[in-house]
Amino acid sequence: MPRIRETVSDDRTEADLRAAYRLCRRRARRQDPETYALIRLLPSALRPAGAALWAALSAIDDLIDDRDATAAERTARAEDWIAALEADLVSGTSTDPVRLALVDTVTRWHVDLSALRDGMLVSLDDAHRRHFDDWAQWRAWSRGHVLPTFDLVRSLLGRAGVPVVFRLDRQGSYERFLDGARLVETLTDLAADLDEGALLLPREFTQQFPGAEDDLRHRRWSEAAAALVTELTGIARRWVTQPGLTQGMHPGPATLAKTMADLLLAQLDAVEAAGPALLRSEARPSLATRGRIFVPARIRSALAWSLTPVTVPPASRRPTASAPRTTAPLSPGVRTFQEPPSHPSGCRPPQISAETMPTHVAIIMDGNGRWAEHRGLPRSEGHRAGVAALHDIVYGALEIGLSHLTVYAFSTENWRRDTEEVTGLMDTLQKELRDDPFRDLDVCLRWSGRPEKMPADLVESLRHKEATTRTRTGLTCTLCFNYGGRDEITRAAAALARAARAGDLDPDLIGEDDVARHLPFPDMPGVDLLWRTGGEQRTSNFLPWHAAYAELHFTSDYWPDVDRRDLWRAITEYGNRQRRYGTAGPRATSTTG
Repeated sequence: MPRIRETVSDDRTEADLRAAYRLCRRRARRQDPETYALIRLLPSALRPAGAALWAALSAIDDLIDDRDATAAERTARAEDWIAALEADLVSGTSTDPVRLALVDTVTRWHVDLSALRDGMLVSLDDAHRRHFDDWAQWRAWSRGHVLPTFDLVRSLLGRAGVPVVFRLDRQGSYERFLDGARLVETLTDLAADLDEGALLLPREFTQQFPGAEDDLRHRRWSEAAAALVTELTGIARRWVTQPGLTQGMHPGPATLAKTMADLLLAQLDAVEAAGPALLRSEARPSLATRGRIFVPARIRSALAWSLTPVTVPPASRRPTASAPRTTAPLSPGVRTFQEPPSHPSGCRPPQISAETMPTHVAIIMDGNGRWAEHRGLPRSEGHRAGVAALHDIVYGALEIGLSHLTVYAFSTENWRRDTEEVTGLMDTLQKELRDDPFRDLDVCLRWSGRPEKMPADLVESLRHKEATTRTRTGLTCTLCFNYGGRDEITRAAAALARAARAGDLDPDLIGEDDVARHLPFPDMPGVDLLWRTGGEQRTSNFLPWHAAYAELHFTSDYWPDVDRRDLWRAITEYGNRQRRYGTAGPRATSTTG
């Protein structure tokens, strides 16, 4: 008899699960037919998962967009939904059909929840009105919205045995395409955003059209407002139109990307045709236009997937109460970080006043190879010992409250070294990313450097680590690997030239802020203290833009012999220096490089 009851229960669970997926599919088809049509371009085995992910993010958006509630109420309701999802992920089931489908998707496809978490956090922020001073702020917000969804789709395809491979030399093209997608959505949803009192455009752009912002907020289709929309539509077209975007991709994902681009361009056509109606309702492509885009796309995708073996995992099983948790916490209120381990000696960080604490410390970690040679060891052993030293420096930076730490690990010139040493360095970094020693610490890891010559799997690991830690707000640790300072500035100059050629910038008005916005990390503050170990006294092409006003600190110890106490001494010495920035007066405080 118990066995019969268990079978009946399993049948009911499967029926509930099928109904939950059907509900997600119906909601997507009814509320967002374009996205639903894109989901239909996935392999058939992935379509339920795609609908479940869309429905979960849409559920949060619906709570955030509830006009009958205050911002605090909307935030609280969304947080409650996310907390309930957190509990459902632990139990393996849910009474809410959308969450039930999502729990099954996560467990069945082993979805990395970091991207989903990021998307939900951005949606929570949107409960409060957003304002952008410039395009850099807008892009940061835009990518917070678009990248999580993009990463989730990539993850699903990868789990199905269809990795989405990008050409490493086209990273900028991918980012501009995603920015274009968000700008198209901003234009399409202009009326709805205005209903909320929001105009999700950077002020540096709207100010180029005097009176346009006020006209838009009051639903006046003036000459200035029309000119602003026309210019935005042109920018969006340039960003969405990225030749060669799908080169190197599997035909299935390539069809999905091309169809998305065609759809975005059709939406821009609808925006242009709408005119004053854009301020009253959404501008969407006609049914006939959507048919011309999606009918051939469905044929191409069906052919691509018919020739591709897709890995389909077995149905997930509800975990027992004692089953270990396999997913990271999702709810923003649940995520907590551990304190860094104390130094073995028990020493505590010195008390540094806010006035004398540097914002940004950059380190040239020199001397690994010589440390090993002096001990009769291979140079690769020095690099491994250097990793342990870096761990302790990060712990010390967290303890003292440093906000930015940038370390120089491998320069573009280091390729001239012995092949065995270079290979060992790559292997050491890959192992470090796998081991993830800062997993439970409030450390946001970023990578600055060129992907060329580097192993594709290492580049992917670095990108993944950036994506999964980007919402952390403690220490921002930037790893400069395959990095060159002059190369960084050269690439910024090339980006400025492209922007000027496209009409986005006036060459005669380009200033330092424009250059900074085209560097890999526009939000990176100027370096206050640049420290080099190993006895050499030069900066070696390290952060030339950011370190223009840095205080220099050179020490003779090889990097593997350094620990957090050396960092604290360097910061203490920095606090005793006078920084005048060209003035003759008392100590000045820098906010930029």
